[in-house]
Amino acid sequence: MNQKQVNRIIKLLKEKGISFDSGLTDIELEKIQNDFAINFPSDLKLLLQTELPVSSGFVHWRYGINSEKGKQEIENRLNWPLEGMLFDIKNNSFWLDKWGTKPSDFKDQKKIAENELIKQPKLIPIYSHRYLSSEPSEVANPVFSVYQMDIIHYGKDLMDYFSNEFGIELPISFGTINTPKRIRFWSDMIDLDNEIIE
Repeated sequence: MNQKQVNRIIKLLKEKGISFDSGLTDIELEKIQNDFAINFPSDLKLLLQTELPVSSGFVHWRYGINSEKGKQEIENRLNWPLEGMLFDIKNNSFWLDKWGTKPSDFKDQKKIAENELIKQPKLIPIYSHRYLSSEPSEVANPVFSVYQMDIIHYGKDLMDYFSNEFGIELPISFGTINTPKRIRFWSDMIDLDNEIIE
């Protein structure tokens, strides 16, 4: 995603009523990445440094580094995938065979799940329960909808995601990705969910 594409997406989102603040500075961006131990892929970084979406549902990153309440809100969003997984482990029999035998005690189940999830690419909240993978650190990572272990693609990349989520029409010249990039673990969860449905 280049600057022209970002500018166009922002313009179209504003037409849909999305509010924006001034873009993040280099110093703010560095603080966010350090404070929350995340790494923004370059296409998301370009968007957030051009203009920062601040409407309800979006992550207000600047607020997160300037107030304790904002910081807690972002921590909650970052922890959402883990909390959803733990809910399904406790209430819906979710467990992966590669984790070994499922312990009978939830505390032990939780410890294993946390240790396994920390090894996986961290998900960065974009809007509501939509997340972009922080890895690989390159453009065009897919956007996932994450609700407990019900995980689906909601966009092949950021441009496709904004088009799907907010109904904006992007010029054909912007191009599209045919197949979402595979992301370690998270793409496997989509495959697993599809196998269960079949």
